[in-house]
Amino acid sequence: MTDTFPPRFLPYDITICGLDELCEHGSSGITHVISILDPAHPDPEDFSGYPAHDRVVWRFDDVVEQVEDAVVPGAEQVAAVLETGKRLLAEPVGRLLIHCHAGVSRSTATAAILMAQNAPGREEEVFAEIARIRPRSWPNSRMVRFADEMLGRGGALSAALKAHHQRIAERHPDLARAIARYGRAHEVPGIETLLKQ
Repeated sequence: MTDTFPPRFLPYDITICGLDELCEHGSSGITHVISILDPAHPDPEDFSGYPAHDRVVWRFDDVVEQVEDAVVPGAEQVAAVLETGKRLLAEPVGRLLIHCHAGVSRSTATAAILMAQNAPGREEEVFAEIARIRPRSWPNSRMVRFADEMLGRGGALSAALKAHHQRIAERHPDLARAIARYGRAHEVPGIETLLKQ
């Protein structure tokens, strides 16, 4: 499933998806793309069928703490998100497509950061919107934590994400269990109970 949201936080529409959904958007009016890929993953071929568009490609792993041999998202990657957000505000953007591998973690974190960048004090609303447009979403907490610091939100963005994770774990326990087994159990509220289900 692919999801879009109206420009409540940004002056353009955003689509969030995973790799297997890219083939659906060649005729969706996409003007800009943010691709987030694992470092060794080949470039998707789907974009050859898209009309001319502006595309940036970032390569880092979907991890939330230092892991050997992983490209861990940090200040450099989040600064790139924020700089891209500033640039896009100055350009005529019709629709921005943000994708990662599954459309669950890195892409939703990026979308949340772009929205939060322009909506100080509305951190809870940002994640409510992410949940509405991408119900099976689990934004990368490391990316959000760096964004919180860089935007000077004093923990409000990370707190809103924690509440988002709580709601998603309740609505989609299968997703929460998968996240936990992927080495991110500390992000999952009530993990002991969930893993017994």
